[in-house]
Amino acid sequence: MPQTVRRDLFVRKTQAQPTPDVPLEVRGLNCSLRELGAIEIIPIQSGDRAASRIWNGLMDRYHYLGSGPLCGAQKRYLIASSVYGWIGGLACSAAAWRSTPRDQWIGWTDQARVTNLPKVLCNSRFLLIPRVRNLASYVLARCIERIRDDWQAQYGIDPVLIETYVNKDLHHGTCYQAANWRHIGVTKGRGRMDRDRDKQVPVKDIYVFPLATDVRRILCEAPDGADSVGTDKQTPKKKAQSRDESWAEDELGRAQFGDYRLTKRLVTLAKDMYARPQANIPQACQCRAKTKAAYRFLSHKKTTMEKILQPHYDRTVERIAHLPVVLAAQDSSALNYSAHPATQGIGPIGGSADGPIGLILHDTMAFSLEGTPLGLLDVQCWGRDPKTFGKRKDRAKKPIEEKESYKWLKSFHQVAWAQKQCPDTVLVSVGDREADLYDLFELALEDPKGPKVLVRAMQKRPLYEEDDYVWDKVARQKIASNLTVQVPRKGKNPPREAELEIRFAEVKLRPPDLKRNKPPLTVWAILARETQLSARGKPIQWKLLTTCEVRTAEQAVEKVLWYSRRWGIEVYHRTLKSGCKIKERQLGAAEGIESCLAIDMVVAWRIFHLTMLGRKTPDLPCSVFFEEHEWKALYAYWNHDTARTEQPTLRKAVRTTARLGGFLGRKSDGEPGTKSMWLGLQRLDDLAAMYRIMTQIGVPHPQNPPVSSDPGYG
Repeated sequence: MPQTVRRDLFVRKTQAQPTPDVPLEVRGLNCSLRELGAIEIIPIQSGDRAASRIWNGLMDRYHYLGSGPLCGAQKRYLIASSVYGWIGGLACSAAAWRSTPRDQWIGWTDQARVTNLPKVLCNSRFLLIPRVRNLASYVLARCIERIRDDWQAQYGIDPVLIETYVNKDLHHGTCYQAANWRHIGVTKGRGRMDRDRDKQVPVKDIYVFPLATDVRRILCEAPDGADSVGTDKQTPKKKAQSRDESWAEDELGRAQFGDYRLTKRLVTLAKDMYARPQANIPQACQCRAKTKAAYRFLSHKKTTMEKILQPHYDRTVERIAHLPVVLAAQDSSALNYSAHPATQGIGPIGGSADGPIGLILHDTMAFSLEGTPLGLLDVQCWGRDPKTFGKRKDRAKKPIEEKESYKWLKSFHQVAWAQKQCPDTVLVSVGDREADLYDLFELALEDPKGPKVLVRAMQKRPLYEEDDYVWDKVARQKIASNLTVQVPRKGKNPPREAELEIRFAEVKLRPPDLKRNKPPLTVWAILARETQLSARGKPIQWKLLTTCEVRTAEQAVEKVLWYSRRWGIEVYHRTLKSGCKIKERQLGAAEGIESCLAIDMVVAWRIFHLTMLGRKTPDLPCSVFFEEHEWKALYAYWNHDTARTEQPTLRKAVRTTARLGGFLGRKSDGEPGTKSMWLGLQRLDDLAAMYRIMTQIGVPHPQNPPVSSDPGYG
C-alpha cells in the first residue's frame, strides 16, 4: 500500500519559511521513480496562503522564470514525494494571445481564435528539483489526467488543448516528448508585450497536447455568419478562392515549415496536382511563375516529406476516432527511376546491384471495415546503398533496428501513436507475408491497450514445448466455418468468388534459433483454404497469425474478412503509380522526389477516397467532395443546360465524372474505379474552369437565357 503524503506536516514546517530550502540529498537525488514513494499532485486552492507561499518560494529559488506573475486565469499545483517531501511544482495559465505555429496548427481564423482561445491552456511553469528518470513524464501525465476537470470546476470552461514553451538554450523538451506532447514549431524571439519588435527574448520550442479527440474541430468553430476559412470581412474573390482550396487547406494547411508562405504554396500545389493528377509539374501549375515556385518549394530544405505529411496524419487520426475498428494496412512498393539515372540518392530496387534503380516506399493506410480509405498513418521512403546491397550473410548478425525489415516495426510504432490518440477505437496493423516477424508480434504483445497485429504467415514456425509445427496443428482442427470472399482481378485473371474453409487454433510460438533468449509468444492461427479449385488462378490459402483473440468461429471469419481488406492498399499503390505518374517526376535529387511524392500520395488518397465513398455512401450530397461550379459544370456538359437547380447525389456526381474518364456506366460495369476517376477529374478541372468563366462574364448558352455573374441557376 503506497504511503500517503503528510501535507499538513509540510505546511507547518514551511509556514515560517517563505522561501523553502530543499535538502542537498533531494537536489542530487539518484534513485528510481519507485524509491520516491507515492507522488502526489496537490492543487492549490483559492485562499490557501500557506501552500501558495511554498509554491512561490520553490519557483523563486529553483525556477529560472521565478514565480510570476502568471497571466490571466491560472491553476497551480505542488508536487510532493511521501519519502522526501516537496520536490516541485506546476502551473497552468491563460494561453498566448497569438502564436503563429500554434494558430496554423489549429487552423484558426481571427474570429475562431477570439472565440475559442479560453479553451487553450498554457503550462507556464514546470519544476522538478530531483533529476529522477521518468519522473517528469510521469508527473506531466498525472497532471494531464486532472487539469481538464480542475479547470472546468474552477472557471466553468472545458479546455481542449494545452501548450507550453521550452527555452531551447536551457532545455531540450525531452520530458514533453516522452509524455507524447507534439512539437509544432518555434517562437520568433519576441515577448508578449513586444509591440515595437525591439525586445529580443530566447527562442522557444512550442509543444501542444490535445485534451480532446476532435480538438481542431472544437477550436475552429466560429459564431454563425463567420467564414470557416477566413474572417467575415473577406472579399467575394478571396472567399471563392478559399472554398475552391478547402480540401487542400483541410488536409495540408496546418503544415509547420516555420514560414507561412511555404504552407500556402503547399496548399496551392496540392490543389493543382489534384486537378490534373496525370500532368507533370509545369502542366499542373499552368504558368511559368507557379512552376518556378513549385520547384523552389520542392527543393527547399524545410519542405521534407515528414513535415508535408504530418497534418494529413493528424486529419487521418481525427477520422479514425469516430470508428470502433480501423484496419491499418501496411505494404512496400518499389518506385523505378531507371529512366533518370542521374538522380541523386536512389539505389537498387531489384535482385541485383546492377538492375533497376529507384526508391523503396513503405506506407500504412487506415481503412474502415467497409474498405473506405481514411488516410495515411506512416510513410517511409529510402534509397538502398549500392555498396551494402547483396550482403545477405551479414544480416543475421545485425539487430532488427539495422535491417530493412525494421520498417514494419516503425510503422507499428506510428499506429501505436494513433491508438493513444483514439482510445475508443481498436486499431489492427495488417501486413502481408513479409511482415511475418517474431519481433513484430513481440512488440504488439507488450501493451495490451496497444494496436493488434494481423499478418499473413510465411515462416514455418515450430510450437513451444511441442514436437509440432503451427500449420500442421491448425490443419488438423475441425472446420469451424465456410466463407465466400471476392477475389479481385490480378493480371489476366478476372475477379471471382472463392469458397474458403476456416480452421483456427491458439498456439504458442517457439523463439527463432538466433533469438533463443526471447520468450515464447501466444497468438492465434487461422487457416483459410479454398476447396473448389478454379481453372483460372491459383487456389487461395491464407495462413494468418494475429494477436487478436480468436475463440469462436465468428471471430475467425471476422479476421479473415479483415485481411481481405488489405487489397485496398494495392489499389492505392496502383492509383499512386498510374494515376499520379510519380515515376516520371524529374527533380534531380531523392529529397525533391520525396517532397513531391508526399503531395502525390495525399492526392492519390483523395481520389481513392472519393471513389470508395461514392460506393459506400451514395446518397450523400455531392457537395462533400465537389465544389458548386464543378457539379454544375458536369450537368451543363452532359445535358447542354445551365439551369440545374438541385445538386445530385455523390454517387451520381462520381459516375458522371468517371464518364469523362471513359467509364461507360453499363449495368455489367459495376461502379467506376480509380483509373476512370483520375482521368475524369483531369477533364473536369478544365470544364469547371470554363463554366466559371462563362457564368461570371455573363456569356449565354446558345439555347438558354443569360445567367447571372454569380455562378448560379440563372
